[in-house]
Amino acid sequence: MTPSSASNPHWRRNLAVCMAGSFTTIIAMTLLLPFLPLYVEQLGVKDPAAVVQCSGAAFGATFFTAALCAPLWGRLADRYGRKLMLIRASLGMAVAMALIGLAQSAWQLVALRLLAGLLGGYASGSTVLVATQTPKDRTGWALGTLASAVMAGNLVGPLLGGVLPPLIGIRNTFFACGALIFAAFLATALLIREDHRPAPPKAGAATAGWAAIPDTKPLFAMLLTGMLLMLANMSIEPIITVYVAQLVPDPAQVTMTAGVVMSAAALGSILSASRLGRLADRIGHWNVIVLCLAAAALLLVPQALVSAGWQLVLLRFLMGLALGGLLPCVASVIRHRVPEGMAGQMLGWSTSAQYAGQVVGPLLGGFVGGHVGMRAVFWGTCVLMAGGAAWNWRVKT
Repeated sequence: MTPSSASNPHWRRNLAVCMAGSFTTIIAMTLLLPFLPLYVEQLGVKDPAAVVQCSGAAFGATFFTAALCAPLWGRLADRYGRKLMLIRASLGMAVAMALIGLAQSAWQLVALRLLAGLLGGYASGSTVLVATQTPKDRTGWALGTLASAVMAGNLVGPLLGGVLPPLIGIRNTFFACGALIFAAFLATALLIREDHRPAPPKAGAATAGWAAIPDTKPLFAMLLTGMLLMLANMSIEPIITVYVAQLVPDPAQVTMTAGVVMSAAALGSILSASRLGRLADRIGHWNVIVLCLAAAALLLVPQALVSAGWQLVLLRFLMGLALGGLLPCVASVIRHRVPEGMAGQMLGWSTSAQYAGQVVGPLLGGFVGGHVGMRAVFWGTCVLMAGGAAWNWRVKT
C-alpha cells in the first residue's frame, strides 16, 4: 500500500470537520437567493428588468468561476496537500462574504461573487480529502455522508436567506455568514489531520494529464453522470411554478407548493446519500450508479402525467431518494480509477461537470418548456437519464 492510498487514522474526525465546513460554505453560496433582488435595488439599480438581470448575473457568477477553478484547485491539492486547499477555501470564502456585505454598487456585487467562486471550493476540496483519506471499503458511506451535508446546505441556505435579513439586515446577514465560515476555517486549521502528505509529482507528470490515465472511458462516464445529476435536478427549476399552477386549483397555494416541490428532491437526497453510499461499498459503486439513473428515469415518467400538486411533491421526493447515491458513487469510481497523484485534479473536473449541469439544466428546461411544453421537460430528462444508465452499464461491463 502506497502512502497516498493508506487510510488516515483521523479520517472520522476529518469527515466531521469537512461536513461542517461544506455545510456552511454551501449556505454562503445559496443564502442570498431570496433577497438578492432587494440587495441589488439597495445598491442603486431601479429598473425592474435591470434588477432581474443583475440578480441573475450575481447569483451565477460564483458558480461560473467555481466551475473554472475546480480542476486547478484539485491539481494543487494533489501537489501541496488537501488540508491546505481547505484552509485557503474557507478563509477566502469568509473574506469574500464579508466584502459582499460592504458592496456599494451592483458591479461590485457581481465582481465579489466572482471572487467568492474563485477563492472557494471547500465542498469539492472536502470530497478530495475524504475520498483519498478514507478506507476504501468505507469510501461510499463517507462520501455519501459528506454529500448529505452539501445538499443540506443547499436546502438550508435559501431558508436562512428568507429569515435573517428581516431580523438583522441584509449586510449583517453577510457579515454573520462570513463569521460562520471563519469558524469553519479555524476548525479546519486546528482539527483536520492529513498524515499522508502527497508526494511531489514526478518529472513530466504535470504535463501528462489525461494521457496518464490508462482507460479514460470510466472517467468520461463519471463526468457525464455528474452533469446528468445536476441537469435532472435543475431542469424543472424554470417551469416549476407555472407547472404547479396547472395542478393546484387555489392560486394562493401555488408559490408554497412550488417551494415544497423544489425542496422535496433535496430532502430525499439528504436522507438517502449515506445509505446508498454504504450499499455501494457492498455491491459496487457502479452498480448503484446504474440503478440510480434507471430509477430516476422511471420516476420522471409519472412526473409528466401528474394531476395534483401532492403527486409531484411525492415523486420529486422519491427521485431525490434515487439520485442521492450518485455523487458519492461518482467520486468513489473516479478515486479508484485514476492514478493516486491525480485524484484531486480529476475530482475537480467532476465538480466542473456538475456545475455545467447546473447551468445547462435550467437553460434546457426553460427552452423545452417554452417551445415544446412543460411536460416535455420531464420526458426529455427521462430520455437523458435512461441513456446515461445504458451508457454506464455498457462502460461498466
